[in-house]
Amino acid sequence: MNGLMNWMEKYILPTATKIGSQKHLVALRDAFIATMPATMAGAIATLLNAFLRDFPRDWGYDGFVEAMAPIIGINGLVWTGTLAIMAVIFSMTLGSNLAKAYDVDRLSGSVVSLAAFFMGLTDSAQAVLTLPKTLGKDAVAIITEAGGTVAVDKGVQTITTGAWGYFNFGKHMGGSGLFTAIIFGFIATILFAKLMQKNIIIKMPDSVPPAVSKAFAAIIPAAVALYTVGIINYTFTRVTGQRMIDWITETIQAPMINLSQGFGAVLLIVFMVHLLWFFGIHGTNVMSPILQTLYGTAMTENTNAFQTGQKIPYKWVAGSFEAFVWPGGAGVTLVLIISVLLLSKRADYLTVGKLSIGPGIFNINEPVMFGMPVVLNPLFMIPFILAPMATAAIAYAATFAGLVKPVVVNVIWVMPTIISGFLATGGDWRAIVLTLINLAVAFVIWAPFIIAANKMDPSLGEND
Repeated sequence: MNGLMNWMEKYILPTATKIGSQKHLVALRDAFIATMPATMAGAIATLLNAFLRDFPRDWGYDGFVEAMAPIIGINGLVWTGTLAIMAVIFSMTLGSNLAKAYDVDRLSGSVVSLAAFFMGLTDSAQAVLTLPKTLGKDAVAIITEAGGTVAVDKGVQTITTGAWGYFNFGKHMGGSGLFTAIIFGFIATILFAKLMQKNIIIKMPDSVPPAVSKAFAAIIPAAVALYTVGIINYTFTRVTGQRMIDWITETIQAPMINLSQGFGAVLLIVFMVHLLWFFGIHGTNVMSPILQTLYGTAMTENTNAFQTGQKIPYKWVAGSFEAFVWPGGAGVTLVLIISVLLLSKRADYLTVGKLSIGPGIFNINEPVMFGMPVVLNPLFMIPFILAPMATAAIAYAATFAGLVKPVVVNVIWVMPTIISGFLATGGDWRAIVLTLINLAVAFVIWAPFIIAANKMDPSLGEND
């Protein structure tokens, strides 16, 4: 065991530490975190509409739904301004955090990133109407003069009309646009920041107010960055005949998210999070770029589909980890605390357990992680990693088998365990059963190690 730990400390931890502190990945992680006020507001609106509209309608209480119509409408507006445009909001937070990483003006970074994202959006709508009867020449002339086209194929006449200024909410501005926001946010904001650092700016006299001076200083870097993004988008569309945002969604985003739905991918994420945590590195934060970019995008897609009554696209999302895999925090430490209080005879463990049970109920596990301690404790390494892998396997099997509905609502991480799963699945009572089963399995894994700790001399310490 000591040899394995020494090898990991020598070869694994330095790499993990570098990844965890890499400024671009930190900016990406913090950008997702910064969207939380909007994502939680949208999640609350979606959850409320599930209980005020969807469930009552399924149960035949249409009168109740009609009475709640004003509240349902308000919830819909909140959703429209949050999760429905999550890619738009994220593009701003990403620009701000990248600008912070390069120590340039954060507001300008947000503007550049947002503008770069909007450049790639589809900005027109087109409709094709098949006519039951052939129009006369005068009608065709009126339609043509208005900008439409009339075509005849095998005796069937069709009208094609289009209009500019229509952005596609469902296809581009929600979770499906996040990868494009990431790619162009990085390109535009980094180029902007590099030019700012090289002082390729318009310098104003010292007498000019700071806000005006900053705005003028950002003009040249922003223009260069945005023209670069514009050239990329224009050239790609001209060459391929397809919007780049659609290509990114179909060619990059969709395959990567589909790959993340695999059982091996889920277990690997869980293993890495807990391996890093065991060595005192915040595994969830280090893995956050992957968790949020892939599983967070899937989470937003699920929530938007649930809100609009569409088929839920993904079985496993970011909220699945929070709801079912690590109740009480990484390592299923709520069960560790319960096991200690029920089975431990050691005064030091019992003291930490009593102090940790309150925070543990709300998924705050730092007291037990560093107070027990679990970090760098060879006795607890196996259950700390094995318990969440077991809960992940059970939850994954139950979700993909259809025994429990997929997670569709992003519930705040401090929500107590059993309630969390119920709310996250949009009110599926079977989520409560799954959570109880996972807690029981985790208890079976943790209990032998707590009993074994009773035989150890506390005065020696677990790591001696």
